Amino acid sequence: MPYFDAASTAPLHPVARQALLAALDEGWADPARLHRSARQARMLLDAARETVAEALGARADEVSFTASGTQALQLGVLGALRGHRRRGSHLVHSAVEHSAVLHTAERWEADGGSATSVPVDRHGRVSAGEFAAALRPDTALAVLQSANHEVGTLQPVTETAALLGDVPLLVDAAQSAGRLPVPAGWSLLTASAHKWGGPAGVGVLAVRKGVRFSSALPADDREAGRVPGFPNVPAIVAAAASLRAVRAEAAAENARLRELVELIRHRVPELVPAVEVVGHPELRLPHLVTFSCLYVDGEVLLTELDKAGFAVSSGSSCTSSTLTPSHVLAAMGVLTEGNLRVSLPAGTTRAEVDAFLDALPRVVAGVRAPLGLDLPLPAGGSTGALVLDTLGRRCPIPVIELAKHIGEVAPGGRVAVLSDDEAARHDIPAWCEMCGHTYAGEAPATEYGGSHGTAYLVQRT
Repeated sequence: MPYFDAASTAPLHPVARQALLAALDEGWADPARLHRSARQARMLLDAARETVAEALGARADEVSFTASGTQALQLGVLGALRGHRRRGSHLVHSAVEHSAVLHTAERWEADGGSATSVPVDRHGRVSAGEFAAALRPDTALAVLQSANHEVGTLQPVTETAALLGDVPLLVDAAQSAGRLPVPAGWSLLTASAHKWGGPAGVGVLAVRKGVRFSSALPADDREAGRVPGFPNVPAIVAAAASLRAVRAEAAAENARLRELVELIRHRVPELVPAVEVVGHPELRLPHLVTFSCLYVDGEVLLTELDKAGFAVSSGSSCTSSTLTPSHVLAAMGVLTEGNLRVSLPAGTTRAEVDAFLDALPRVVAGVRAPLGLDLPLPAGGSTGALVLDTLGRRCPIPVIELAKHIGEVAPGGRVAVLSDDEAARHDIPAWCEMCGHTYAGEAPATEYGGSHGTAYLVQRT
């Protein structure tokens, strides 16, 4: 089965596998002890730290290892905020950061701090000037990812850092570490080994010397109080070895994968009706492309693609666990339903991509077939307003009903879609943008005969 979900986790690199097996024999002891086996484990750990530090442009004593990239983000954000509490308690971050940052910000606010979320454009990219303008005299920390995990857009980290003055900047480099050069200007940096082909369970937290940092965890002698606990030396060794190998391969592999991604970006809209490719067309990761298909649920789509032999992921607005929109796609103002993220691992072939492009139109058409949609929309229609009651029905049903019935009103006529699904607030305006109709805002559903919820108003053009 072609595996196109490297942004979630990359396949274990062959070098990582070799290093892991060797380190299991040589580095199993406690590196904090003084006997021979411990000293050997310590040497392996120190060498791995130096390798990772060199790849990140840091000093070895600035690098700590955590249990995951998520934990690195949480500890980095909280540690920097605590370390700069004399400055203030204000946090600035972009609206499309990883959920680990957003949830940590929520906890910080619940504990009495404050946070500002900086909006992004339709490509998912923040403006360096707008980000810097969100600073306040009491801003203690800024957080900005190097590249977005859902749509691949690169952020202007270096430009933003130059505008922050003495406010420390934490950069989440989980998606770019190993693939792209580390952007300049960071004060703290986090990464995750399984994103570059290392083993799961190894995160990286780098804190520049001179940056005030007070760990949110109790002190421990092993990692200078930052990350207590027994380090997984074999996994760390494998992570460092694979990072070095991936960096050596990056230039050639990035160029090859970028060509395949360009092929997908251009062919999908040609092959599948009513599709929007999202993310920046140029300033993006070389291996990742995301697109949204109208009138289908992303989870259903990826399940059907799995049956067809392709492993992809979805940032669908509706999942069985949350029924909430992707915060990244919602912040961008693009369609959150029917979303597919294709992220190619090293070694992906043109034949595999061609096979995916051959299967995708059939799969999408099969999912849409039971809906009875007629694309493009009919040209007829009557005058006046049309009310569509979709209360109690989840995405993408409100958009599907809108597409089915907007042809029943004449150009200039208005449709009110009644919905109590939060995703409709994002997807109906995005549908209008894609299909050339005018989004006229929202009103209480009670004004259009509904018992609760919101009326989303669309004018046919």
